[in-house]
Amino acid sequence: MNNRILIIEDEKYLVEIITDYFEAEGFKVLFAYDGFDALKIFEREEVDLILLDIMLPNLNGFEICKTIRKNSNIPIIMITARSEEDDKLQGFELGADEYVTKPFSPKVLVARTKNLLKRINGNIDKKFEKCGIFIDFEGHSVKIDNETIELSKKEYDLLVYLIKNENRVLSREQILSKVWGYDFFGDERVVDTHIKKLRKKMGQKGEYIKTVIRVGYKFEVTDNEK
Repeated sequence: MNNRILIIEDEKYLVEIITDYFEAEGFKVLFAYDGFDALKIFEREEVDLILLDIMLPNLNGFEICKTIRKNSNIPIIMITARSEEDDKLQGFELGADEYVTKPFSPKVLVARTKNLLKRINGNIDKKFEKCGIFIDFEGHSVKIDNETIELSKKEYDLLVYLIKNENRVLSREQILSKVWGYDFFGDERVVDTHIKKLRKKMGQKGEYIKTVIRVGYKFEVTDNEK
């Protein structure tokens, strides 16, 4: 188990309890005590699931969920002391995957988290196909307009990482950590070099890899390009 979860909860003692249970099951745990810090961590770190309290300082859970859902489909479990039906409906309408009401059993929370991740990961497509781009994830092959293109391992990994995070802005640091590894100590410009090569090999489809000035890159297909 190598899943990384982000706990967004302002009750520190509860974070400590939840963390102990998840770490015992092999999870890597990150946490934030307020809304602003939570969004900063989410943008900076790779996480597989979010445990999100509703009542938080600065930004509440609904606002955080709405913000994250603009660019990400990451699984979100909302945690709250509020059990009103309208609150639950609002959470689901904003894109929450599950809802847990306090008090709860940490063991049950871990089990529900594992089941949600298993269910979602089991539905991951084995291929990607959009706008003339076809990727066979199992075969590690890429076609552009039915023509196979030859990519280096790093170029392939880079393209897959961008596509699996479609519409989400990824910083150069994030890309380096994911594609080159956490122990990479080279220059961040290696990302720019590989993006340039990848775009060239993709021809016109390379335009879907957008540059976000002073931040990084994202894969995005706008409505007029679909």
